[in-house]
Amino acid sequence: MRLILGTLLIALATTLHAPTAVAAGPDEVTVTGSGYGHGKGMSQYGAKERAEAGHTHRQILGFYYPGTAVGSARGSLKVLITADTTSGVVVRHRSALTVRSLKSGRVWNLTKRNARRWRITPLPGNRSSRLWVHTGRWRVVRDIAGQAEFRAGGRPIRLYVPGGSAVYRGSLRSAVPSSGAGRDTVNVVPLEAYLRGVVAREMPASWSPHAVRAQAVAARTYAVHERETTNRGYFDVWDTTRSQVYGGVGSEHPSSNAAIAATRGEIRTYGRRAAFTQFGSSNGGWTVKGGFPYLPARQDRFDPATRWTVRISDDAIERAWPSIGDLESVTVAAGDRDRRGSWGGRVLEVTIKGTKDTATPTGESFRSILGLRSTLFTVS
Repeated sequence: MRLILGTLLIALATTLHAPTAVAAGPDEVTVTGSGYGHGKGMSQYGAKERAEAGHTHRQILGFYYPGTAVGSARGSLKVLITADTTSGVVVRHRSALTVRSLKSGRVWNLTKRNARRWRITPLPGNRSSRLWVHTGRWRVVRDIAGQAEFRAGGRPIRLYVPGGSAVYRGSLRSAVPSSGAGRDTVNVVPLEAYLRGVVAREMPASWSPHAVRAQAVAARTYAVHERETTNRGYFDVWDTTRSQVYGGVGSEHPSSNAAIAATRGEIRTYGRRAAFTQFGSSNGGWTVKGGFPYLPARQDRFDPATRWTVRISDDAIERAWPSIGDLESVTVAAGDRDRRGSWGGRVLEVTIKGTKDTATPTGESFRSILGLRSTLFTVS
């Protein structure tokens, strides 16, 4: 009896002191979405589908930027070449190459025998420039007042950057940045030539001609809007997605060049100013309201609304929001959507519940941190 009673007491004590089982959270969550990008303005896949259905480029642009009108623009752009992280501008020798002082306007022809490359570097104090030539080794040629730039009479120039080179139209300038320290390389290029290095990078040149024309006008307008509304001083646009992807001559394609020529100078205007013609890959079936009247939220029945699925581990979510502890659930309430599109619309807020805390990031923050394609998604 004592043995039995002792055994029961030990079992009871073990039960009382055993840790309470906690239901394990999910090992991963599945996110299913539609669209690719911010969804504002023109859907590139929507433009493709509209062009294939017989819409002209102006009809396409009229849908995505309602209230805008056809306008025109010309001139040049100053493009910051971000790949050149050095303080010098190094170019390959070619015929018709010159160097010009921006301060005095004086021009020197660069015809030295056996020249392979030329370089502009800043002098101490950054108020003047030094010209060098490479003929087996670097030699100083002359000092130039102020900033300086290479030109080739409209012919392309090859620029050397760390790890490679690229060819650009227009001039290549050794420019003093707004900070006043060092030098940056800026490509000063005619607007239409700039587009030749952009459009095929932003949309496949093989797509329907009117889709590519719509892209050409949207890209031209976007660049002019940045030129008119920003105050970056020594440059107008970046050569990356911070503005538009620009690759110079190496990015040109005959079909996109034809679209640019067919729409030469054409832009979309609002209040007689260049509109902010945002565009993206796919809006998932609904455009997103932007900061201007011509960027409304509206249904787009031509966007293919292609679905995508991503599985995200609990570890990835816990690393992104460490205060939550162990992940218990990820949910989106019906009221935390914009009510436009699949699953009740784009996500405005996500609730991430953990054992220690609950995080409520915006849908855009959740998308950005976890690398999702858009904010039009559902979680399971």
